[in-house]
Amino acid sequence: MNKPRAHILWVDDEIDHLKPHILFLEEKGYTLTTATNGRDAVLLAENTFFDLILLDQTMPGMDGLETLKQIKSVRPDTKTIMITKSEDEWLMDAAISEYIAQLLIKPVNPNQILMACKQVLEQSKIQEEKATTDYLKVFQKISQKLHNELTIDEWWDLYNELVTWQLKFDEHRDTGLGDILKEQLQSCNREFVHFIEKHYTSWLNSEEKPTLSPQFYKSFIKPEIDNDQKVCFIVVDCMRHDQLMAIMPDIKKYFNVSMDYQLSLLPTATPYSRNAIFCGLYPDEMIKKYPEQGKMMKEHAPSLNQLEKIFFEDLLGRSGNGHKSFHYHKIWAVGEGKKFKNRIQDYLKQDILAIVVNFVDILAHKSSQLDVLKEMVPDESGYRTAVKTWFESSWLFHVLKVLAESDYKVIITSDHGSIRVQRDVMVAADRDTSSGVRYKYGRNLNTKSRNALVIKDPSQYRLPSFGEQPSYIMAKDDIYFVYPNQVHKFQSMYSNSFQHGGISMEEMLVPVATLTGK
Repeated sequence: MNKPRAHILWVDDEIDHLKPHILFLEEKGYTLTTATNGRDAVLLAENTFFDLILLDQTMPGMDGLETLKQIKSVRPDTKTIMITKSEDEWLMDAAISEYIAQLLIKPVNPNQILMACKQVLEQSKIQEEKATTDYLKVFQKISQKLHNELTIDEWWDLYNELVTWQLKFDEHRDTGLGDILKEQLQSCNREFVHFIEKHYTSWLNSEEKPTLSPQFYKSFIKPEIDNDQKVCFIVVDCMRHDQLMAIMPDIKKYFNVSMDYQLSLLPTATPYSRNAIFCGLYPDEMIKKYPEQGKMMKEHAPSLNQLEKIFFEDLLGRSGNGHKSFHYHKIWAVGEGKKFKNRIQDYLKQDILAIVVNFVDILAHKSSQLDVLKEMVPDESGYRTAVKTWFESSWLFHVLKVLAESDYKVIITSDHGSIRVQRDVMVAADRDTSSGVRYKYGRNLNTKSRNALVIKDPSQYRLPSFGEQPSYIMAKDDIYFVYPNQVHKFQSMYSNSFQHGGISMEEMLVPVATLTGK
């Protein structure tokens, strides 16, 4: 015997007139139980689980809404479709407030009822099946694209498409295609690494290039400022494209959004990419202009972004925008964020607001150190969920709501993203080598080129040279570096954690969202 599609309780004081509808649903595989009044319906619901209740509003004795309240007192998750002759707006509001799935106006035909039942009971399953079919088609197209010579714009489009599917599979986890998508991302990253190795150094010395970190201000901020538009630009440290897209539905309630991208410098790390955003210079230019920054980098200072406000003030002057007023604010803790939120009306007097938000970066680093966060952020989907949960109740969301009502245009970006690392690779290095997990600089660095981009001449990559025989290595794919005498320690700390500094789409392809209040 075939298993019934669902068990439905239909409550209507004129149930005998609905016999053709009931027979039609039974022919379609549903099991129907009927009641002619609210009291009988409540008794049935107390003793039997129903997948769905079809409920008339106007009945002798208890009406439909009162019946539903009593049923929900014992079956709070009951799905309900209300069928009524009334078109009163108060009833529509009441139906919505009671979380009634649909409201149908009599007379209804059997196909209307069937459609409503399918939509309430089988929508998720049907959408999952559609997502499965659609992704398998996309999988083939993306696989074919990897055989072509893609431009950087095409790489962004491809990555954006993969992110869209990541978000869809967050909603439809039962498709069974999550692992295939992960494998496809890995395949794309392998090809993306080859693409970066081939083109990156030529971009550094050419006018024909994507917007790299040093050109961010010129490409996205300056045109607005030159047009006398007030701008708030927000750099969420270490935020990936998929994480921004996860919070975008909340943002779109208040803003019209235009999406673009920039490309993080190598290494994909704060001392290089974020400082480049604020000073508009490549790292080798930066340490020449600001020797103190070079000294801090050479000595591996605990914080390597202490000069951002100075950088930005100088950048405004060099760009012809020095007459504009600005406020720079770095927010590394919730208390500081709340202080900023409480003073937002004072800051709105400035022409430019520059805000750095460290939460996403801190979450990535702490998740490799604290077991409780390893449980909360086990994979990309968990990371997206954590960021979304934080954002929904954050000081930042409150500030954005205020900005939506102001005369500011808001530009949200990051300095770089991160990637979940899973394969450890040994590196030989001396004691003065930097401590990064995905990139290192120092002397006598040695690892295989299939695992890392090995840079013996930093000047080719517009990177600073520290000491004699300077070299850099930057991890490819999902690799992280370990030392031969500390393999188990590093594996325990970093395996399956989110790191940055290397070469991947997630780290280098950085979203830029321009928000205009509705």
